[in-house]
Amino acid sequence: MGNSLDIIKRPIAAELDAFEKRFRETMRSQVALMDRITYYIARRKGKQMRPMFVFLAAKVCGDINDNSYVAASLIEILHTASLVHDDVVDEAYERRGFFSINALWKNKIAVLVGDYFLAKGLLIALKFKQYRILEITSNAVQALSEGELLQIEKARRLDIDEAVYFDVIRQKTASLIAASCEAGAASTTQDEATLQLMHQFGEKIGIAFQIKDDLFDFGVDDVGKPRGIDIKEKKMTLPLIHALSKAAPDKRKYIIRLIKKYSNKKEKVAEVIRFVHDSEGLAYAEAAMLRYRDEAFALLHQMPGSPARDSLEALVNYVVERKY
Repeated sequence: MGNSLDIIKRPIAAELDAFEKRFRETMRSQVALMDRITYYIARRKGKQMRPMFVFLAAKVCGDINDNSYVAASLIEILHTASLVHDDVVDEAYERRGFFSINALWKNKIAVLVGDYFLAKGLLIALKFKQYRILEITSNAVQALSEGELLQIEKARRLDIDEAVYFDVIRQKTASLIAASCEAGAASTTQDEATLQLMHQFGEKIGIAFQIKDDLFDFGVDDVGKPRGIDIKEKKMTLPLIHALSKAAPDKRKYIIRLIKKYSNKKEKVAEVIRFVHDSEGLAYAEAAMLRYRDEAFALLHQMPGSPARDSLEALVNYVVERKY
């Protein structure tokens, strides 16, 4: 099966279309400003990865029903809320080529919009009495916040080792993809062992997804020139952590000093990138990413074969092979 998103979506194409319409209806507000902002957010949507995980996981475990739409709505709302809040925290004025909410409407409004989304998510789950799905998604939001705080706490000292790194990304990135898979499954089955399996599957994909993002920063694949954004932001990623762990104490000190003091200087960032390349940090991270992918496949193959399972497998490959 090919890995283009259109082919991957085939078993759930009708559901994704229906979801788009339902979601817009769900987000309607009496307040004109809120309506305008949610319309703007809907226009800048990305690849729909999370709803795809929800519906494919639901279909792998049973028959898609109304609860599957509730699960997808909840995940999408919470994801959007976290992005809106992230942009405020990061003082980011652009996302995917669009202005961020805080760039157009200022921070106070962006925070309120994020809060509105969180409340909306809670209300949808309660309206449909989907307590299990609410529990799954609330756990993800808690993990997300803790992961972000853990990263901030550790980043100050730049002493993140591999164990902490995996802790951070498990909570920060993987928790929402794990919740997407588990919530989708919970909409079509009540079997706890299956829900656990789908959660672990999603978590492994989420970790692979983040490592792929880390690799982009160093200019792998045909992304061409390195971005170096993580280094500028003093973020410790797997290729860099591995390179530092192999370096002699003096070299390690020197590189950490460059990141701490000169991360705004282009040539110093380039030097750090060269150091990581030379230390085989990229090969190490890529091997880790593929290991997580294979572990995800091993879990997925415990489920019965179906077009939805094939699509989930292709979606996993898409995650690790994507070019951006």
